[in-house]
Amino acid sequence: MESTHPRLQALMARASAQAGKRPDALGLVYPCDALALDAARRIAHSGMARPVLIGPASLIASAADAAHVDVRDFELIDSGSAAPDAALHACGLARSGVVSALMKGSLHTDELMAAVVNKEAGLRGSSRISHAFVFDLPRYHKLLALADCVVNIAPDLKTKQDILGNAVALLHKLGIAQPKVGIVAAVEVVNPSIPATLDAQALVDMARAGAWPGAIVEGPFGFDNAFSAEAARIKKIESRVAGDADLFIMPDLNAGNMLYKSFNYVGGGDCAGLVLGAHVSIVLTSRADSLQSRMASVALAVLAAAPG
Repeated sequence: MESTHPRLQALMARASAQAGKRPDALGLVYPCDALALDAARRIAHSGMARPVLIGPASLIASAADAAHVDVRDFELIDSGSAAPDAALHACGLARSGVVSALMKGSLHTDELMAAVVNKEAGLRGSSRISHAFVFDLPRYHKLLALADCVVNIAPDLKTKQDILGNAVALLHKLGIAQPKVGIVAAVEVVNPSIPATLDAQALVDMARAGAWPGAIVEGPFGFDNAFSAEAARIKKIESRVAGDADLFIMPDLNAGNMLYKSFNYVGGGDCAGLVLGAHVSIVLTSRADSLQSRMASVALAVLAAAPG
């Protein structure tokens, strides 16, 4: 596996060590192609988690043959032939504690997420469901999280509260007791014509009032002065966060999605990602994701599921 992102490698090593000899069950939802079965084999070999295959037994067996994987090496829970049925069944297993996290197999993301947000049978918690990436960037000195780049399209202030809270809780699980959070917008000054800057000001005020204990929340920042302490110094911005952030809260999905892809394709980064705010963490995979990204996302799910 690639070794150019040592912080992601360290996440995987930490998850394997935490799992020990009794790794938790990870529900692999509708793993009906060779890529999903190969992922199951690699996850099992890593020791980070114990994959449980949830879906139609006949299709999973065919995919296992294509991947040259012995399906008998895994627990298989037959859920019928339709992907939405497998997703609902997986959510039930997660609710009952049979699996500690879920991972998307070969079904469509909207099929899995429709089951997750189902009001009667899904995994909704008290918080709005959101997503966070954790990046290992060659030109940054530590892991950097981005939220939300995947789930919430145009989050209002209440949704941003939950996005921030979900991501801070994840960083706490990673051992970051006082995460530094930058609220990113187009500019670093509050401008009534740019609603994201007003949201940033409100989130900073909430943090000062104790909304996220331990977190240091500042903003609005332009991306340049959030990422670079030197850029902040030149603009005479005094900040504990600039150049040392653990988390960027993005103004909307357009900005977040473009930044995370720029981090990968232009900046040479790689990342782990999770859906947060449900009763269990959920790994959403893409065929374009690197093997390292898929495995690091499993590691993130394992660490997020740890008690305490």
